[in-house]
Amino acid sequence: MPDFLQLKDKTILVFGAANKKSVAWHVGRVLDEVGARVVHVVRNEARREEVGKLLDKDRGLKGSAADIAVCDVERQAEIDALAAAVKQRHGRIQGFVHSIAFANYSEGFKKFHETKREDFLQAINVSCFSFIALANALKPLIDPDGAAVTVGISDMRMAAENYGYMAPIKAALDSAVVFLAKSFASDTRVRFNAVGPSLLKTSASAGIPDYMDSYLYAEMATLRHKPVATEEVANVVAFLLSPRSSGINAQRIVIDAGMGSNYFDREIVKKATKA
Repeated sequence: MPDFLQLKDKTILVFGAANKKSVAWHVGRVLDEVGARVVHVVRNEARREEVGKLLDKDRGLKGSAADIAVCDVERQAEIDALAAAVKQRHGRIQGFVHSIAFANYSEGFKKFHETKREDFLQAINVSCFSFIALANALKPLIDPDGAAVTVGISDMRMAAENYGYMAPIKAALDSAVVFLAKSFASDTRVRFNAVGPSLLKTSASAGIPDYMDSYLYAEMATLRHKPVATEEVANVVAFLLSPRSSGINAQRIVIDAGMGSNYFDREIVKKATKA
């Protein structure tokens, strides 16, 4: 098939790879398969080394330090330095992927109303404001018809207790997508969208209390009775980055295999009422 996504030789920054289970890692693999030049951006040198080893081992990918940049998004100086380095090395870019989230649960899980101010503010800085800061810093480098994609969640109004305070922060991220799209539209055609996957098997999710029970429920609740795979999310991200999705802007694409319309599945209801 010809270059359907039209991403061949386009440079795309991918923020957030940590290991082979990361959404960002899967996005990078899909982009590499369609011929894009992927630049992974990680938080620190230790993570850079880890991701470099993955690149070296992965089928069809040739990793090196040159493919991986370091940027702690809590530090504006590092964001500015990254933008300058990308401009010098790559010039224009097609866009970027923001797959970054952080919440401090070092004191254990608490009820939502007990959330500490400093924890909430740090989480919204890393998980939401970083998307805005990166968009601002990279704006001069993004192709006129480029795109930015962030990773949210499938439903911000489902009050899952074990997700703590991250759902309101993801709601803020979802709103930021719309406002960034509107703001950029004043002088560019750069698009901003989000993907909203349901429960995935990632290293980050492993830190959520009782996550596996929720994951198994999600598996039962999908219309196909099979959970969403991380690669399925990566496929949608690649599409949203491409010119083929030019008519999609300021949107959140839910990737839940129909789970949101299937909470009253007959078998689930039977199991719940019998219990």
